[in-house]
Amino acid sequence: MELWDMKGHQLAEMIQKKEVSVSEVTRSVLDRIRFLEPLLNCYITVLEEESQTLARQIDKYIAQEGHPAPLTGLPMAVKDLICTRGVRTTCGSRILDNYLPVYDATVIQKLKDQHYLSVGKANMDEFAMGSSTENSYYGPTRNPWDTETVPGGSSGGSAAAVAAGEAIVALGSDTGGSIRQPASLCGVVGLKPTYGLVSRYGLVAFASSLDQIGPITRDVQDAAMVLNAIAGHDVMDSTSVKREIPDYTKALVDDVRGLKIGVPQELMVEGVEMKVRDSVNQAIELLVSLGAFCEETSLPYLEHSLSAYYIIAPAEASANLARYDGVKYGHRARGSRNIREMYKKTRSEGFGAEVKRRIMLGTYALSAGYYEAYYGQAQKVRTLIVNDFRQAFQKYDVLVSPTSPTVAFKIGEKVDNPLQMYLSDVCTIPVNLEHLPDFNRLLILSALRSGQLINYSDLSRDLGLPFTTLRRYMGLLELSYQVFLVRPYFANIGKRMVKTPKLYFGDTGMACHLAVVENWSVLERQGRTGALVETWVAGELRKLLSLSDHRMQLMFWRTHTGQEVDFLIERGEELAAIEVKWSQQIDERDLASLHSCSRDLGKRIRLSLVLYPGNNTVAFDARTVAIPMSIFFGIEK
Repeated sequence: MELWDMKGHQLAEMIQKKEVSVSEVTRSVLDRIRFLEPLLNCYITVLEEESQTLARQIDKYIAQEGHPAPLTGLPMAVKDLICTRGVRTTCGSRILDNYLPVYDATVIQKLKDQHYLSVGKANMDEFAMGSSTENSYYGPTRNPWDTETVPGGSSGGSAAAVAAGEAIVALGSDTGGSIRQPASLCGVVGLKPTYGLVSRYGLVAFASSLDQIGPITRDVQDAAMVLNAIAGHDVMDSTSVKREIPDYTKALVDDVRGLKIGVPQELMVEGVEMKVRDSVNQAIELLVSLGAFCEETSLPYLEHSLSAYYIIAPAEASANLARYDGVKYGHRARGSRNIREMYKKTRSEGFGAEVKRRIMLGTYALSAGYYEAYYGQAQKVRTLIVNDFRQAFQKYDVLVSPTSPTVAFKIGEKVDNPLQMYLSDVCTIPVNLEHLPDFNRLLILSALRSGQLINYSDLSRDLGLPFTTLRRYMGLLELSYQVFLVRPYFANIGKRMVKTPKLYFGDTGMACHLAVVENWSVLERQGRTGALVETWVAGELRKLLSLSDHRMQLMFWRTHTGQEVDFLIERGEELAAIEVKWSQQIDERDLASLHSCSRDLGKRIRLSLVLYPGNNTVAFDARTVAIPMSIFFGIEK
């Protein structure tokens, strides 16, 4: 087997054992590039001399240090919208034809830490807008398995390079399927990581809430190896998730017994070709034969994902691409009489037809009078899609679907039919629209913080989610009754009051499950007994108020100094104050907050209650009573 035809982990092992040098591997790949590149056009820029020089330096490093990392010396293709310091980064567009970044993207710096070796910048659809790599200013890339067909897009150059042996591994980016679809059409592995897992710093933006960098490789072990290298929190990316990064190669297992698989019927749509259906069904049958459980399921809002995507993505692209005006960098049109004409001519000359089309679509969707009708509605649909996935993953471990509705189509076949081209992404777009692991982490954090004042800024930071995305997710959780907010009572009573609501999880049992509370000893060890009891009481009070004939509101009282009464129930001008205690005995010391509240609110407080798990009702005065929870909620008569 030729070196260029080997998998990354095989070469890494050989390099580590010094059975082969990095220079030998690099020469093999460069020879392959020289032979095939005139036909395939996988690269916009080939770094032939630079890569050979670097290969010699890496060989010297290995000889001296003796401990190469997994990606050390592996020839890699980098999609040409990832910034590489001093190396031309064009995004497949004339407008950035002469752009030399002055910094490295975070993923490139992480790879440099492993002494990676780039052989070039891979071809792509202009600004990642396309599904065939035909929209590149530098000409189309051809599929190495059938050079009359497309390799997919927009990371077609990366996928074709790996498939043809012009790179051992590659980096791509995925906004609506741009890693997975070309990987599928070229017969290699493409992985779109969770949004926020891999830093976007240095990735030229298309749609900021959708873009993600990921690996394209020859097998899943190589994909896990690359993900190990590029994943991790980055302070330079506000959407980067702060979490511990595991060794993803440890997740590779050869046993699928008991795995629950759902097949969304909305992704086996009418437009999916029979060859594709047969391949997916064969894969499912193989998994079932190996012990997995599989059944068809429905995610009803997925059928709207394509429509929502082609409003959201162009809208974000319209904003992101406004910076290319010929002033600071990139192409500038000549012969303009004034700055307005220069803007117009520069963008007309610099952008291709598909990019102009999407800018116009996005600008229209964001324009006055149409924002809510289009962009606003699309974001609401996006929330419904998130809910569909959340419900599906309560039942299934994985969902299986086609990656592309068609096999690789002929070059030029769809270039004049944008709608047909857009349908190429129908199976991949839903996952970009929702951030499933983000949503799951929000559920867990909501359970852990039940009973606390909600702080959206802290939640946004801890989750690594944009503030607007977090608010949208929280809105969904409220609408689906997973969480509810209790508002503070802050009438003008002569002192500064807290005005932030408290967050409660709707189902206490589910909150325990998400917080991994299996029994009372775990709950006590975590020190969360009081918070979860308060959560249960809040839910029960909410039920009682909803069944009452009187109009009542559930609130809480808290001063800026930290004095708090857990709940206030307001009916007209009257208030009842309720404290929740987790102790078997109640004495005067447990009434301090109730007394403070009563002093501040005066005669409006008609009743002060302490709910506790004891057995006896204790009256402290005419308006202050401690009542066992079991009696108050009717658990015992």
